[in-house]
Amino acid sequence: MGGAWMDEDEFEEAVDSALAQIPRSLARHMDNVAVFIEDRYVPGPHEDPNTVLLGLYEGIPLTERDSWYGAGSLPDRITIFREPILEMCSSREEVVREVLVTVVHEIAHHFGIDDRRLHELGWG
Repeated sequence: MGGAWMDEDEFEEAVDSALAQIPRSLARHMDNVAVFIEDRYVPGPHEDPNTVLLGLYEGIPLTERDSWYGAGSLPDRITIFREPILEMCSSREEVVREVLVTVVHEIAHHFGIDDRRLHELGWG
């Protein structure tokens, strides 16, 4: 298993550091979002069992929320997967950078921005 050089607390600090780097102009528009850390993505029954994700956004994008959204709605969920990120990085700085890119990617989905547009913006 890769990434033994950074423990869970250090990884959480790297995620916090990445979240702190999100521009305030973007962060203040985030609504009802919770960020979680898990070891590894577990593919569902209809997915390729070899699927590896660095991050996952689950929720209702801001662009799709209507007047019924709000009361009682569960927070959108952004999950950052620790093990694959640690396996591809060799320093804390790389982890912070990769987590930042992953978090921005998932926040973009919260805002209704798709992968194609993210690539155009240089966050591919």
